Amino acid sequence: MTQKTAAIIGGGVIGGGWAARFLLNGWDVRVFDPDPEAERKLSEVLENARLALPGLGRVALPPEGRLTWHATIPEAVDGAEWIQESVPERLALKRKVYQAVQAHCDAGAVIGSSTSGFRPSQLQGCATRPEQIVVTHPFNPVYLLPLVELVASPQNPADMVARAAETLRGLGMHPLQPRDEIDAHIADRLLEAVWREALWLVRDGVATTEEIDDAIRLGFGLRWAQMGLFETYRIAGGEAGMKHFIAQFGPALKWPWTRLMDVPEMTEELAEMIAAQSDAQSGHMCLRALEQQRDVNLSGMIRMLADQGWGAGAVQNAHDAARAADAGLVRRLEDVADLSRPILTVNRAVPPDWLDFNGHMTEARYLEAFGHATDRMMELIGCDRGYVAAGHSFFTAESHLCHVSEARLGTPITVTSRVLMAGPRKMHLWHEMKSDERLLATGEHMLIHVALDTRQACEVPPAMQGALSRIAAAQADLPAPGRGGRAVGHAPQPG
Repeated sequence: MTQKTAAIIGGGVIGGGWAARFLLNGWDVRVFDPDPEAERKLSEVLENARLALPGLGRVALPPEGRLTWHATIPEAVDGAEWIQESVPERLALKRKVYQAVQAHCDAGAVIGSSTSGFRPSQLQGCATRPEQIVVTHPFNPVYLLPLVELVASPQNPADMVARAAETLRGLGMHPLQPRDEIDAHIADRLLEAVWREALWLVRDGVATTEEIDDAIRLGFGLRWAQMGLFETYRIAGGEAGMKHFIAQFGPALKWPWTRLMDVPEMTEELAEMIAAQSDAQSGHMCLRALEQQRDVNLSGMIRMLADQGWGAGAVQNAHDAARAADAGLVRRLEDVADLSRPILTVNRAVPPDWLDFNGHMTEARYLEAFGHATDRMMELIGCDRGYVAAGHSFFTAESHLCHVSEARLGTPITVTSRVLMAGPRKMHLWHEMKSDERLLATGEHMLIHVALDTRQACEVPPAMQGALSRIAAAQADLPAPGRGGRAVGHAPQPG
């Protein structure tokens, strides 16, 4: 596979986030930024990303790409197939950067701009090849949040935009493509509306910055995170749906509930008031601590949403599915390369919310990881969602976990699985969790095949029994697991 290369022009907060997103998805990254502190700042962003992003999904990311720093734009863009511009929001500066980039980059490379406000036609104004430039506006932290606004102008060929969208999806992102150019695109216009109203609430003494943040993060912000605006309101309409909601609340559009079009002047007094309230709210935490707490929260939320196949979690599930084969995970028994060896069933990293107060993986998460391994073994023999929906499944009757070594934040873990016994109604599994070659834990599980309507044990169907027996027979010559069959704290007793 040809190694992909991205060039990052401007390595600040957004550029650094882009660098992390590309780098941790296996791209080589070439960075240009004249700021003498740029390398330090970007390294701190990368440190955050390395802790948060690998644990976001249930499939291991590819090996990290190579990061290099370059003294000039020509050096940085040489050989790059994607060039991401993240310089300050000054149109003249951005156009100057494009002239330097296009004089030395490949004519087929995508040039994406992180601009939050300029339209692509504005950016293309003085370009040598205007068709090469699109808006790719992300959200901070770029390495975690999947949304990116991909905005094109009539100058951009459809196939080039489609290629850009495919690249972004390959990074685990969701390209949102507005139907037309508009200042500030879609998301920032919505954010700006909330921001302007919030300024009035602070200025008029109605609420503090912390109280406004609580209104968002403890209420509608969580709803928006998994349903957005219109779907949330549709549910608010009850069984009658959106029409009922509009009929009930439509008249409120004429009521003085907002001062949206009357923007307060950002006076020094108002700026000082906001700054002071923000200091009181969050000043006890340094920037790095705030970022890390944010990442823990977002990582857990997105993975929770992934469990439901919803919102940002659905995007992550699609990215995991695309990565599964490269990470050595298969979903069909016929795709297992060698049945005589333990089967790889989990390949991931330990995320932040899997830690306990000792700073290592909590015992419940060991069981969760082994549970995912059991799920994959069930899937391999045909006990998938469709089979369960049809009325049968396996229930775990007994589990025995041995915790051998610590797994800390970011530790890469794999689980390999064996079938020790395939009975008419039973499946006896053995899992081993490792980090590289270091054994972390073992799990022994006895599962019973059940009919879901009666919740009683029943015979495993012939095709599934055949798959189970096939694995058990192929693995029969493997050495018996040393901890298999042990009682708690004791070696197996003779007889």
